[in-house]
Amino acid sequence: MTFLPDVNLWIALTVSGHVHHRTAPAWLEEAGDEILTFCRVTQMGFLRLLTNERVMGADVFTADREWSLLERLRRHDRVTFSEEPAGIERARQMMTMPHKTGAHFWTDAYLAAFAMNTGCTLVTFDRGFHKFKKLPVRILGTSTPSYQIS
Repeated sequence: MTFLPDVNLWIALTVSGHVHHRTAPAWLEEAGDEILTFCRVTQMGFLRLLTNERVMGADVFTADREWSLLERLRRHDRVTFSEEPAGIERARQMMTMPHKTGAHFWTDAYLAAFAMNTGCTLVTFDRGFHKFKKLPVRILGTSTPSYQIS
């Protein structure tokens, strides 16, 4: 199985001060030898948030430090980078039609379409992903952490 961690999970895995830092490594250990993949959107969100002083405060990353961290992650044998799959634009369009917009609407729809078109399971702390039908998703920090909505 390949997991597509949301940006919030990538940050929780790498920043010890993150509110979910204890939960994230516990999940990673539970995931065993499964593959974790970045897509362009999760990579960009990871870069954007760790270099944002409002998000990171005194622990803000420089671009150089961020690239170094990203390279260390990508050298790990369980971490990959997945290119955008064919058909994602149409899948994203179909996923957004029945929903109203919101704070993270477009990014969430993209990640859901990406996961579905690549066969990945999205892993996140964000409970808002429950709105996407048939999305293989694992929402951490809930009483029923793994489910697929049909």
